[in-house]
Amino acid sequence: MSDAILQVKDLRVYYHTGSGCVRAVEGVSFNLTKGKRLGLVGESGSGKSTTALALMRLLNPPGRIEGGQILLGAVDLTKLSDEEMRQVRFSQVSMIPQGAMNSLNPVMRIREQFVDTMEAHDQRLAKKEADAKVHDLLGQVGLRREVARMYPHELSGGMKQRVCVALSITLRPKLIIADEPTSALDVVVQRQVMETLGQVQAVLGAAVILVGHDMGLMAQFVDRLGVMYAGRMVEVGPVEDIFREPLHPYSQMLIESLPSLEGKHQFKGIPGVSPSLLNPPPGCAFHPRCRMAVARCSSEMPPLQEIQPGHWTSCHLVEVRT
Repeated sequence: MSDAILQVKDLRVYYHTGSGCVRAVEGVSFNLTKGKRLGLVGESGSGKSTTALALMRLLNPPGRIEGGQILLGAVDLTKLSDEEMRQVRFSQVSMIPQGAMNSLNPVMRIREQFVDTMEAHDQRLAKKEADAKVHDLLGQVGLRREVARMYPHELSGGMKQRVCVALSITLRPKLIIADEPTSALDVVVQRQVMETLGQVQAVLGAAVILVGHDMGLMAQFVDRLGVMYAGRMVEVGPVEDIFREPLHPYSQMLIESLPSLEGKHQFKGIPGVSPSLLNPPPGCAFHPRCRMAVARCSSEMPPLQEIQPGHWTSCHLVEVRT
């Protein structure tokens, strides 16, 4: 796919523990083009955040990338040295973390955190130029220039998250990864932060990966949606197609669990719990919880196949449409 900014091919991430090998991400593949937005959704433990950390090469032991490719343009990020990857972060691919307070240095003013990022990538500016750039970046996310002189504890949760958005675009990256950026915010601030992210993405022309579990947020923000379960991608396609006609039983049950304004109905939860990735069930990992499972599901892993143009799923019960 020549116009793809990012191509992830058969990515595998394992955690080697004293109890055995945890296959947190197993054979995940997807593409992302310039200016597009991809959502990764699934329950806790599905592998979506581990995928995001792998793309940034920020996995901590005992986790490591076991195989596959992460192609940012023509460069395979899995082959870069630690120093080469450090230079890629922020300049080519950046991340908006889940907890803004945990990612901002509590004893440094906001301005110095921007300057640190620039200087780490050999962008040394005179004080007046640095101040102008920091004020411009804060303005792009709707913050006053006075914020530059503040410490993180002086800011609200929404303001801290906007600072993280501004930090992520400091060096104009091609790809922004947002790992549940609104999980600790109220719904009004959530909307403001997501609108801000959409605006700065449009200015940069960057691609965005949004990681989360909020299907409603995904429906409003992303172009394509990847549904993950037990470390695998079980469905990926245009977000409208998945909401209109979800093909995988897990996707169907996730959407059925959403509240609706069209009328009262009984919420339908997904029975059971996510499987252990240390000892996953044979065949399709979802089959113990699936209302449509047949005998084949418990013994044979269904391949991820393109059912209709641009819409892929991994289910024995779905046939390819021509």
